[in-house]
Amino acid sequence: LKALMSFILLVGVANAKHFTRCELARTLQAAGMDGYFKRNTASSYNSQTTTRNSDGSTSYGIFQINNRRWCSSDQVPSYNSCRISCSQLLTDDITADIECAKTIANQQSILFWPGWQANCQARELGQYIAGCEL
Repeated sequence: LKALMSFILLVGVANAKHFTRCELARTLQAAGMDGYFKRNTASSYNSQTTTRNSDGSTSYGIFQINNRRWCSSDQVPSYNSCRISCSQLLTDDITADIECAKTIANQQSILFWPGWQANCQARELGQYIAGCEL
């Protein structure tokens, strides 16, 4: 089983790029995400997903990257550790999302994402890339 990025995503918005399960797996593999995490999963595969969090921050894009630490927006003060605007995480081109996810993985690990903890950690997730011919 090839290693790929793993996340559970929340509800998306209309007119967003909706990746198929295998399309996202191949995109992540081509971007060098093998080796960052052990398994792959996603639910909505939506490039324009935003989620308003209880602390007033917002999580953006296919990986739900938070604006308090990782990207900049006018909404809350941010460390902007990925050195990008949060709006860059809402396009059909997920290159910026992937680069920021790599930054997060290098600085913190996959445990940064609550979706991983709640839905993926300690579970067999090979079904999400089964049949994708990776």
